Amino acid sequence: MNSESDFIKTVFGLKLKQQRQKKNWSLQDLAVKTGLSKSYLNEIENGKKYPKHDKIIQLSEALSCTFDDLVSTKLDKSLAPFNEILQSDFFKEIPLDLFGINKNNLISIISDAPKKVTAFINALIEISQNYNLGKERFYFAVLRSFQELYDNYFPEIEEKVVQFARENQVEISKNLQPDVLENILTGKFNYKIQSEDFQQYGTLDNLRSLFIPEKKLLLLNKKLEQDQKTFIFAKEIGFNVLELKSRPNTYSWLDFGSFEEILNNFYASYFAGALLISKQKTLEKTSEFFLQHDWDPLNFENLIKYFTHSPETFYYRLTNILSSELGIKDLFYLCLVKKKNSDKIQILKELHLNHQQAPHANATNEHYCRRWIAVKNLHHLKENETLTDAQISHYKDQGISYLVISTSQKNPFSDGSNRSYCLGILLNSQTIKKINFIKSSNLKTINVGVTCESCSISDCEVRQAPPIRLEKEYFNLSMKNAIERIRKEF
Repeated sequence: MNSESDFIKTVFGLKLKQQRQKKNWSLQDLAVKTGLSKSYLNEIENGKKYPKHDKIIQLSEALSCTFDDLVSTKLDKSLAPFNEILQSDFFKEIPLDLFGINKNNLISIISDAPKKVTAFINALIEISQNYNLGKERFYFAVLRSFQELYDNYFPEIEEKVVQFARENQVEISKNLQPDVLENILTGKFNYKIQSEDFQQYGTLDNLRSLFIPEKKLLLLNKKLEQDQKTFIFAKEIGFNVLELKSRPNTYSWLDFGSFEEILNNFYASYFAGALLISKQKTLEKTSEFFLQHDWDPLNFENLIKYFTHSPETFYYRLTNILSSELGIKDLFYLCLVKKKNSDKIQILKELHLNHQQAPHANATNEHYCRRWIAVKNLHHLKENETLTDAQISHYKDQGISYLVISTSQKNPFSDGSNRSYCLGILLNSQTIKKINFIKSSNLKTINVGVTCESCSISDCEVRQAPPIRLEKEYFNLSMKNAIERIRKEF
């Protein structure tokens, strides 16, 4: 809870509700018995108000309980499972307000069946532990859900970017130079900025930047390319313009103290993307690209280059715009990585808008489908090469198809690992009308799965593991069918 006062009010409300329910009274019944208004009693039960001494006496007399029964903060056995949740950081760490959930309403729901709800929460915790869902993974899952709820489009930030650019006479384009943003950081926000050889500090060589807030000092890795500097400067401006106080101080992410840090980091990154890649220009050029009759990887690479040298920034920017401006609502974005001298593929980032059957990351060490274009790109990628391609991926087991465009490149801040960024657009009656090249002879339709362990494609030439999860499902279904036959015979 936020404070001891909140805890006391919540516990009192829970105990009042419990005493009322023991008598099978409604709020109206209690209002009649005590002479207190129904709305006032409702606010007490929801932990919004704490009654004065004389009102507590009225309530205890009407409910035939003692004064101490109501005011004691000790919860009885039936509410004991709820005590740990109330006194933990649960309501502080879980950003319920992001999803329009009222904390007091949730407390009311839990108080109706504390044992069942606590058992449910414990089950979720056990599942998360079994599937390697630590606190960090949980927070990022909450953030993704928040982004998906709003189609990953935040007009308030878009407006702030336009306002900032106008006030500082900055052009939102590829030609925005890092020294322009650096001058704004030093002149307007009193930053000190210097480049450092992070390699001398050992493992810090993979770090792009470090911010020391007490000195307003931004240290940059000397290995940074111009575009990477520009993005970091734009992100730092985002923290300041959006007045985001709680934030991580390293890029890339090393640690976090709260969900607020993760959320603010996302807001600042969104600001940077919107500052570096114009919404209107992206809308215009992407619409022109979709009107082409043939798929040509070079055309998509040129589209990226028109805006940025960073495919990752462009792919992610598309997720902001396609849904909100072009009406392409069902899509997914993935960032995959393959480390040097390893065949293991990992999904580092993912986003799913509107359609949940798209491929999701898992932490169970299952093998992602080698037929995905993004995975094929990773295996075919040569040194210092950027490789772009596309295919229509038909998810045979789900009966759905996506146009998937992917670009792969070497990640400069790693030990030779390669990354693939991909955008998947669900093919339905709406998207097929918007994308002219969908019937291009250059686009192959490939049957794909999500992981080998759950895939039913029997003749897959690149299968990495047997379909053990699917076989178990088939076995269980066979058992159920056999039981049904026996029941009919007897």
